[in-house]
Amino acid sequence: MKFKYYLGLAAAALTMVGCSEEFLDTEPTEFVSSSQIAEYSEANPGLQAANVSGIYATMYETGTGGTTGHDDYGQKGYDLYSDMLSSDVVLAGLTYGWYSDISRMQVTQDYTIQDNYQVWRYYYRIVFAANNVIDGLGGNDAMPESDAGKLYLGQAKAMRAYAYFYLSQFFAEEYDPAQPILPIYTEPVTEAKGLSPTSEVFDLMISDLNQAIELLDGSSVAALQEVDKAVAQGLLAYVYGAMGEYEEVQTITEDVINTSGHSILSAEEVVYDMETGTGGGGLNTVNNNSWMWGVDLTSDQGLNLISWWGQFDIFTYSYAYVGDPKSIDLGLYNAIPDNDVRKNQFQVVDGFGENHPLPINKFYATGRTLGGQRYIDTDYVYMRIEEMYLLHAEAAAKNGDEESAKNALTTLLSERMDDTSYLDGLSGQALEDEVYLQTRIELWGEGKSYLAMKRNKATITRASNHLTDAGAEIPYNDDRLTFEIPLSEIQNNPNINEQ
Repeated sequence: MKFKYYLGLAAAALTMVGCSEEFLDTEPTEFVSSSQIAEYSEANPGLQAANVSGIYATMYETGTGGTTGHDDYGQKGYDLYSDMLSSDVVLAGLTYGWYSDISRMQVTQDYTIQDNYQVWRYYYRIVFAANNVIDGLGGNDAMPESDAGKLYLGQAKAMRAYAYFYLSQFFAEEYDPAQPILPIYTEPVTEAKGLSPTSEVFDLMISDLNQAIELLDGSSVAALQEVDKAVAQGLLAYVYGAMGEYEEVQTITEDVINTSGHSILSAEEVVYDMETGTGGGGLNTVNNNSWMWGVDLTSDQGLNLISWWGQFDIFTYSYAYVGDPKSIDLGLYNAIPDNDVRKNQFQVVDGFGENHPLPINKFYATGRTLGGQRYIDTDYVYMRIEEMYLLHAEAAAKNGDEESAKNALTTLLSERMDDTSYLDGLSGQALEDEVYLQTRIELWGEGKSYLAMKRNKATITRASNHLTDAGAEIPYNDDRLTFEIPLSEIQNNPNINEQ
């Protein structure tokens, strides 16, 4: 009966934590604590299945950043934060106020604003949950004998690294090995920790992901929301990319491309054809071979207005539909060639602003009725194979292997435009710039342009259709692009007393 009771706890609904509560919540209520279940896990690692499922649910459930805000809905919420900070996504209306502090880059200059707490809280929630699973399976140095034990331990280590990776990007201006940036927790928390240097945070991520890759090798996952070997490799490529270790990035991404079995979205899949009413769908469903990591959402999960679709899609009952649309930066839009099918992902829609092309043919609820989708059954994408081609091209270009960079770009762009021969004439910085541009175009609205901006040490220029700071030039390491350690952490953690 104890087994049934513990699994029931793990499957219980998420309990939201109010902003006034202390940050250091070491036993999130939707996870079975390691002390409750560790003694049983060695004999039956499957008992950790509910805990691991709880980690993945945290990525899309509402309130997992510890607030009741309508921008608090898991990973896709922070993807949108980063897309706005990179300025590729434009907040084209200020009717309801969500994201206005992000768009104006005020959050990142005031540690008392709740959004800083929300980002910090979400990713550390993942860390604590992963630590419970790892501890329950024997600890950081364990090597389970069963396939189930290896699967759950590998996934937990990958998810801990995933959380620390995003924390390292959101809370540090750039990669500086000596700079203290984050507290490291590798066991169920008994006391608050101070800031560890960047080098130690990245060493932990690399160790976790290499172990995850080993543990997950040869395993299969039950659903796309679960981390498999290819996803762990993709995360490791991002970690090395943030460090500037591009030889590692090139090797890892080549392996993912060659062995994962995923394929690039076709021209027909990547954009909906408004004239024929056909095509598209590649960015709203897990049912295509491009997606490496995502979640199959159904109306039974109850997501509605408080969701990424509830903020982004005018064909959903959403803030975008009723006054706060999200459009593409005009500078980026104008950089898309007319012979590129991705130009047609964006359209100016009557009533939504003539300078604001909306992504109505890239992301959309399938009914395509304004405000039509009430309960969300369109899916979330976290990672797709196109990212690996672009990371491979970026790494190869920076490594001086220009032929490999052009080959990777050509493979992708041959599904986006009729003529890719212009790539033959690119070299040096011009080739690197082209890879960066193609990354921003291909992955627009998917939370990846912020990461690319930091890797490429780019300066962003806000186009004329931004409602604030139009024309501003902002370098990648400007403190306006990085979150602040939240007030609640500084108040409640005696080992941290300043940013």
